[in-house]
Amino acid sequence: MPIEGDAFVDPMLVYGEVEIFLLDKFQQIKDYRHLENLVTTVGDGYYAAKAIANIDPANPSPPTEVTGMKLGTGVTAPSKSGAGSSLVTYIAASNNLFDATFPSLEDLAGDTGFNLVYQVTWAAGDVTNAAITECVIVMDAAADATSTAPNTISRVTFTAIDKQATDAVIALWKHKFLGA
Repeated sequence: MPIEGDAFVDPMLVYGEVEIFLLDKFQQIKDYRHLENLVTTVGDGYYAAKAIANIDPANPSPPTEVTGMKLGTGVTAPSKSGAGSSLVTYIAASNNLFDATFPSLEDLAGDTGFNLVYQVTWAAGDVTNAAITECVIVMDAAADATSTAPNTISRVTFTAIDKQATDAVIALWKHKFLGA
């Protein structure tokens, strides 16, 4: 709907943030990161397809569900598509399904939007690595292998986290939806 020669703009914004906690054997925080993340082009399509899935009359099929997260040691900058849109260097056995009560929906109240909240915990003894630098939300978390771009809806990179055998890592990921 044009307004005095200008296009009417009603953007739907989606952006993500990630909190990563490194906990010692006493569950005390050893390291904490609060990061913005990138929702990939595949992620944009995933959310759009979820929004119209099974609505008549066209009745489009829902997309393959996201199932968890994976960790890596890659340092390629995140990107909407291409090399930075998926896990670069997979850490073997870091494929974890979402924690029991996730994903969840967080109402931010009023006109401030909603968060889709995802969480995965890598417990003590699970994935010991001194150079964890990337995390992804994927559709193929059951597979102990790297994830390709078509299976990755979000990616974040960060300076290395040193997870020892007695440590735990928790990735708490939020995708905020706000129609303006």
